[in-house]
Amino acid sequence: MDERDYYDEKEQKKPHTLTCPHCRTANEYELSWLVRTKKKQLPGRADERDRAKFAKAQSYMVRRDDMMACKNIRCRKRFEVAGVQTVAFID
Repeated sequence: MDERDYYDEKEQKKPHTLTCPHCRTANEYELSWLVRTKKKQLPGRADERDRAKFAKAQSYMVRRDDMMACKNIRCRKRFEVAGVQTVAFID
């Protein structure tokens, strides 16, 4: 079985405050995340090895945006998203 069979995937946007390194302006940006939620049950075609992997699996989020454009009208330069985790586990 593939790892994607263990999770339900959906896209979600969350606000984060980021500072543009060029103009030093802080603004609220919507970062997109891929949320992978662990399924309640393992599909029926699983063997012992798949059951062991499923027992260890956790729900998590993966950040999809690496670059953002500055919201300051005078700047508008693109900058790399720093200071926000790439992967975050959900309890």
